[in-house]
Amino acid sequence: MSATNVSPTPQYAVTNPSTGELVKTFSTATDEQVTGAVAAAHEAFGTWGRTSDVSERAALVRRVADLHTERRDDLAATMHREMGKPIDDALGEVDFSAAIYTYYADNAEKFLADESITLLDGDGDALIRRRPLGVLLGIMPWNYPAYQVARFAAPNLALGNTIVLKHAPQCPESAAALEQIFLDAGFPKGAYVNVYASNEQVEQVIADPRVQGVSLTGSERAGAAVAEIAGRHLKKVVLELGGSDPFVVLGSENLDATVDAAVAARLENTGQACNAAKRMIVHEDLYDDFVAKFTDKILASAPAPLSSAAAADRLEAQVRGAVAAGAKLATAGERHGAHYPAGVLTGVTRDSAAYREELFGPVAMVFKVHDESEAIEVANDTAYGLGSYIFTDDAEQAARVADQLDAGMVFVNCVGAEGAELPFGGVKRSGFGRELGRFGIDEFVNKKLIRRAG
Repeated sequence: MSATNVSPTPQYAVTNPSTGELVKTFSTATDEQVTGAVAAAHEAFGTWGRTSDVSERAALVRRVADLHTERRDDLAATMHREMGKPIDDALGEVDFSAAIYTYYADNAEKFLADESITLLDGDGDALIRRRPLGVLLGIMPWNYPAYQVARFAAPNLALGNTIVLKHAPQCPESAAALEQIFLDAGFPKGAYVNVYASNEQVEQVIADPRVQGVSLTGSERAGAAVAEIAGRHLKKVVLELGGSDPFVVLGSENLDATVDAAVAARLENTGQACNAAKRMIVHEDLYDDFVAKFTDKILASAPAPLSSAAAADRLEAQVRGAVAAGAKLATAGERHGAHYPAGVLTGVTRDSAAYREELFGPVAMVFKVHDESEAIEVANDTAYGLGSYIFTDDAEQAARVADQLDAGMVFVNCVGAEGAELPFGGVKRSGFGRELGRFGIDEFVNKKLIRRAG
């Protein structure tokens, strides 16, 4: 029976993870509403993508940045209410999102300029003209409700694509607030459309011939499902999936500073970040001191809820499994609802399920290695390949190890160093494609060849 004949069960809801209180529910869109969203985006592309000037689009993208800044307190409070993000973290996320929109507003004309090709026969000329593809579907996660949208929307709207955005079910207020920002910025109706779609409706959107591509940030399972559907319908896909990023410590003249960086890299967003450092891989000469200092600071960190009680359930099951398999757990206390205590696991063996899993929360694994070679081997012994961190005082060693890590990103002696200008993405089961930077605007684009005779 179609959704037009029944009242859809509310799937989108705001549940405060700090209290467990159901704050508000939102009904899943009807099939007609979903189809209408695609139709509106397709109609808008006729002018937005085909006839508008890059400078005009960039000006509206810049206005989106301004509105993020003007509404930062409200956006941050909404994120805090929906998924428990600490207010300071939420404010930082809004600021970073504004910086991303500003970056593409500043650089769109340069990035989209015609690119000449030198002809071998010298007869005439040729160029590449970057043109938009059309309607794109974005499927976004709950852990960064504003930032994830910015990574996808900013470059593609500047390029001239139009967007249908399906946000995570637990972030419906953020989804609505962001759509309102685009409308208030002056975007034409349909250029950016929020839709509270079900998974079944998402499949229909991907199959729609008016939709030219899909970008998903989320779980490995969700990415595989979307890629399979998109493949059947010959649609371009960008996937940013999970990660189990290594934090490799091979040398440190200032171990306290290195430990502080490790703690920051693990606990960003209460440990709920795909590119958070989740596996600390430490040379044996530093291991004992590192573990002692790292554990003290992890356990002393300010408690915060995970995004939901279900998220805490998953993490609890993973940690229990690791301990049952022989690992040792140092913990800050007991779990209460969505609040899961920070912890450090040592002695995790390769036959433990946790060794192969992504721990999404404030729990770190620490491994001892004997030398550089073993550190590289352990770092690469994962199905994931998103980010990675190297800490050493030896610049040649840092360069050598960076070249051998199977990851989309390597950060040397720094954490939290992402930027709007830096491409973000991974390899292996962490997905494919890139967002942000010059490369982020080049994913959903028609690099059209125009060759003219002399």
